[in-house]
Amino acid sequence: MAGHPGTLDGAFTVDVEDYFHVSAFASCLRPDDWDHCECRIEQNTRRLLDIAARCGTFGTFFVLGWVAERYPHLVQDIQSAGHEIGCHSMWHQLVYDLGPDRFRADLIAARTVLEDVTGRPVRLYRSPSFSITRRSTWALRILAEEGFHTDSSIYPVHHDRYGIPDASPEPHLIDTASGTIREFPGTVCEIAGMRVPVGGGGYLRLFPWSMTECLLKRVRSQGRPLNVYVHPWELDPEQPRIPAPLKSRLRHYQNLRTTARKTERVMTAFSLDRMSVVLDDRFCSRIPSRSGSRGAALASPTEGV
Repeated sequence: MAGHPGTLDGAFTVDVEDYFHVSAFASCLRPDDWDHCECRIEQNTRRLLDIAARCGTFGTFFVLGWVAERYPHLVQDIQSAGHEIGCHSMWHQLVYDLGPDRFRADLIAARTVLEDVTGRPVRLYRSPSFSITRRSTWALRILAEEGFHTDSSIYPVHHDRYGIPDASPEPHLIDTASGTIREFPGTVCEIAGMRVPVGGGGYLRLFPWSMTECLLKRVRSQGRPLNVYVHPWELDPEQPRIPAPLKSRLRHYQNLRTTARKTERVMTAFSLDRMSVVLDDRFCSRIPSRSGSRGAALASPTEGV
């Protein structure tokens, strides 16, 4: 359960999107189709809110602008429950497919909607499908230019859709030409020279709980804060089935019935809180200027972004 920052194991985060928003189904469903799909985001997000309330856990909810436009009351209820609101883009498009100009437009549109709904600045960002990669490190500079101070879009693993394999697994500071960004990467456990992703999304669903717990405890013993994440649709085994390619269906639908139980177990076993609380504790709330000191550096692909 959440406690004093000095005792925290890491951050609990939610990507607030529905089943038809996911990148794996982009070849089957266009944004123009979304309004014709059965939307289940409200019931599933409220289920997550109930679990968090029972466990006394606060978190960061990265909300899709599309969701905030249609369900402003849901976003306000998330905020009223004590959780932090971050930006998850407007249309859930992969950053490296958008390019700089379209990325900026999407970012501004989503931020505007979220700030209108919450009445507060939104300064944390997570890209759809962790799509800030070597092809799109320019996005970090744009985030800084647009006033964002925290990103959680880089996964230090090999993957066919995302990842910068040699990126730092630690929360760290990234200098860009427009300012410094705090990066909270996806959690990996380093075993025999390999990085095993753990504690969120498909990895939380696919691994048995005993394995997830063991790996997360190992990460904690190494002094690194956890970055646990989940999507509301992952708690919904009754969601409509999309006739997508086999690999996408296997990734998306596997072990949906286990997610709610595993989410509650991870909140019970580990002390988790909002991402800003965890990072403020680590960096003493300080965002240095470009000429200031630097935290644990990301690998060379992002130098000078």
